[in-house]
Amino acid sequence: MTDFELSERLAKLPPYLFAEIDKAKRQAKAEGRDIVDLGIGDPDLPTPKHIINALYKAALDPANHHYALDSGMPRLRQAIAKWYKKRFKVHLDPDTEVLPLIGSKEGIAHIPLAFVNQGDYVLVPDPCYPPYKNGTIFAGGVPYLMPLLAENGFLPDLGKIKSGVANKAKMIFINYPNNPTGAVADEEFYKRVLDFAHRNNILVCSDAAYSEVRYDRYRPMSILEMVGAKDRTIEFHSLSKSYNMTGWRIGWACGNKKAIQGLAKVKSNIDSGIFQAIQLAGIAALEGSQGSVEKANRIYKGRRDALVNGLSSLGWRVSKPKATFYVWAKVLSGYNSASMAKALLERADIIATPGSGFGKYGEGYIRMALTVPKDRIKTAVQRIKRSLPRHG
Repeated sequence: MTDFELSERLAKLPPYLFAEIDKAKRQAKAEGRDIVDLGIGDPDLPTPKHIINALYKAALDPANHHYALDSGMPRLRQAIAKWYKKRFKVHLDPDTEVLPLIGSKEGIAHIPLAFVNQGDYVLVPDPCYPPYKNGTIFAGGVPYLMPLLAENGFLPDLGKIKSGVANKAKMIFINYPNNPTGAVADEEFYKRVLDFAHRNNILVCSDAAYSEVRYDRYRPMSILEMVGAKDRTIEFHSLSKSYNMTGWRIGWACGNKKAIQGLAKVKSNIDSGIFQAIQLAGIAALEGSQGSVEKANRIYKGRRDALVNGLSSLGWRVSKPKATFYVWAKVLSGYNSASMAKALLERADIIATPGSGFGKYGEGYIRMALTVPKDRIKTAVQRIKRSLPRHG
């Protein structure tokens, strides 16, 4: 049998973080252990019924059984533009500034193929959602890491990017509310990003997948609210987290027309669009009652408070995020990210994600997802109390 070697680009990629976590979880469950899974950020709450009903009705119609349009149904693009106008007070042309995606991950991974040439730099936050780096590598680009440090509010320090790098960079990824840190950004930060991008002719790729998962009256803004942002920004959104639709694979990109055109050209050569029944369900999500979003946020807030208050009572150094359903916690003294995650699994039957899996600047932290019921979170806290030494 021929021994095929992986391509150099694949060899450059680390093992996909969440696949490794899922492997550890399946092994532990096979051993009969009662696992509290705070690893992958996959909502446990069900998709709202009116969205499911819209899918069911649309799936029965043979007109929806054919290839979908690459650019998405006009009705969906119009619904996205209408939602965006209501939510952020930003006008989008549904014909030229909106592109539905098979989940925002797909668009994020593909955007470098449209604008990055061999050897070009892409400015990537670290720690980060892995597709920012991996999509860059697939396109032949070079990820240039921007450290996200606690002392800077987990925002990149653009002033520390060398001019030689900035001049060779084609795009910059930003992600607020942030995965994995839970950090948020404000108007001042977005102004700095846009000024930097303008000076260096860089495309801004803003990942806003968690804009609707928010607490304590905080409302994340979009960078496209900034004057002139559409001149050089493409923003990625997803229905996954807002409407508990992770498995449905539907999201969108919006903003700069040229960026949308470039991404659309890549997609037309790779996929055949989103199943039309799912697009119609997406319309139902965006145009229907948003009560389910607020209800989910109330549930996540209760879980957040239970976890953060519980860990804090045990001496952990952790703060309450204003958005996302992640808690970014400093590891206990004597541990690094990997050994902390290993100890939680082996001694407390808890799965958490090592911060180092999101990049080298994630070392010293673990990420815990609020995607299990509150009573399970309380169980996790009690297990930590019994099995791990008090911090401090």
